[in-house]
Amino acid sequence: MRTGGKLAGDQTRRTKMADVLEIVRGISQVMANAYDGAVDENGEPIKIGLKREEEVDITDKRVMDGFKVQMSGDKLMIKYHGEVTMKEAKDKGFESELEQMMADISSFLKKEYKKVTGSALTLSSDADVDAIVQTVGAHRCWVQATKPYKIGGFGEAVVPCGEPSVDNVDDAIKKWLELGRKGKAPNDKRKGE
Repeated sequence: MRTGGKLAGDQTRRTKMADVLEIVRGISQVMANAYDGAVDENGEPIKIGLKREEEVDITDKRVMDGFKVQMSGDKLMIKYHGEVTMKEAKDKGFESELEQMMADISSFLKKEYKKVTGSALTLSSDADVDAIVQTVGAHRCWVQATKPYKIGGFGEAVVPCGEPSVDNVDDAIKKWLELGRKGKAPNDKRKGE
């Protein structure tokens, strides 16, 4: 039998989880609308801030870059990958360009989230961009950059990333685990050893 306080706590937890699910679904819809060549409701190309969106001459090669997101606890990891030249990778402003790229992607996510759900998405970061540059050839490199953002609005419904989770093991599961420590369960019909 549940008490009124326990029932109210369960209802509050379900409401918070519904909010989390709504945020996750909104981010998922934004990502579904962010593919290369996507257009808005007016038929205009969607601008994220990636290099592939810049106009290129017919003789230039196609710019290869993109991004994806990963969620872990209350964190949204924005992952950018793209092709750069060796000269660009050695430039002193390369890291600040990556920071700007992450800021542009974050801004795009917030703007599109507002369009899709009608509510605001809060993303805040206190970490620098983490990037790996790998050479493909004498002149070409790949960059893979990651930056974590804390998602606002999750509250207590989600365990913050990096913190231990609360053990919510049911009593029946605890009893079942105890049976394994005592030997054979009373309803086990197998021959003993």
